[in-house]
Amino acid sequence: SHFFPLKARVEMHTICGRNRAHVEAARAQLGWQFAATDWKEVVESPLIDIVDVCTSNVSHTEIATAAAKAGKQVLCEKPLALNVADAEKMVAAARKTNVKNMVVFNYRRVPAIAFAKQIIESGQLGQIRHFRGTYLQDWISDPKFPMNWRLRKDAAGSGSHGDLNAHLVDTARFLVGDITETIGLQETFITERPKEAAAVGLTASAGKGVEKVTVDDATAFLARFAPSKSVAAGAYATVEATRLAPGHKNYNRWEINGSEGSLAFCFERMNELEYCNRNDPADKPGFKTIMVTEGSHPYFGAWWPPGHVIGYEHTFIHTVADFVNAIATNSEVHADFADGAKCVAVLEAVVKSVKAGKWVKVANIK
Repeated sequence: SHFFPLKARVEMHTICGRNRAHVEAARAQLGWQFAATDWKEVVESPLIDIVDVCTSNVSHTEIATAAAKAGKQVLCEKPLALNVADAEKMVAAARKTNVKNMVVFNYRRVPAIAFAKQIIESGQLGQIRHFRGTYLQDWISDPKFPMNWRLRKDAAGSGSHGDLNAHLVDTARFLVGDITETIGLQETFITERPKEAAAVGLTASAGKGVEKVTVDDATAFLARFAPSKSVAAGAYATVEATRLAPGHKNYNRWEINGSEGSLAFCFERMNELEYCNRNDPADKPGFKTIMVTEGSHPYFGAWWPPGHVIGYEHTFIHTVADFVNAIATNSEVHADFADGAKCVAVLEAVVKSVKAGKWVKVANIK
């Protein structure tokens, strides 16, 4: 789908942050009309129609639920909540007031992934049997890297699991289908880090002393899919996420194998999709690399000529544009809070399986 032009006029009313000086600086730089330091002021304002919740994970439920109860359309970062119970509260609040709601799973708006969805829905892969995903980063590989909120359970909920596996779980659900049970393992290799001091740009300088790391560094799990017309009985997923993989910056890679072909994608080459047709001539087997930049490809008709690639920021532009247009036209939204809750249910099942040492059923989200 092409998202331009926007079907509604959108004005950036109020940006909210905890530090008055910092939020005022951001307001001036980014073009917001007003600045606030109390999120309740934003949620309660009759002049605001859409609330974008991009706070740390621990506050998603309180803010998004209050916004929905106030009749605001709500865009919320992932993971939707720290647990299934909180996620279900958010779903219920949004349904009660019938507000549009979306979780920022921005990878759904990568043109190559949206195109993969079209290929799968057309039946070109046949019945899907396997999904394998790896999300590898290295930004905290150095034990001297100081603490931040993503390494504290009380703020982030989890480490690589909720940060990275959440994206792979949503991609698997988006492209293949619902996950019914899981079994996993988790590890924290660097158990303590230097305390953080003052922020410097986008990093933090180390302070005095150390602090215990309370989230996982790496999580891997197996999962089973619910069988359907396009998903074979017994279809399974292998999923791994780590932030301790030297050499990998944002290696979000997945591959899907079906009875008639395969698809593969890596975000570090985000404008390319690999496709294998099992029925290709015997002397020309293997994967074909598709440059997903044609005007006929999803989203790309709004951008540059073929071969003039787009980047990470465009996935967020597509997300916001889709959300605003859905509000303007009263059309369906994906991924909505129910999708977000189903992702949280998978993440939670993995953690339970690690503790129990056995397969765990994924909670059923209505």
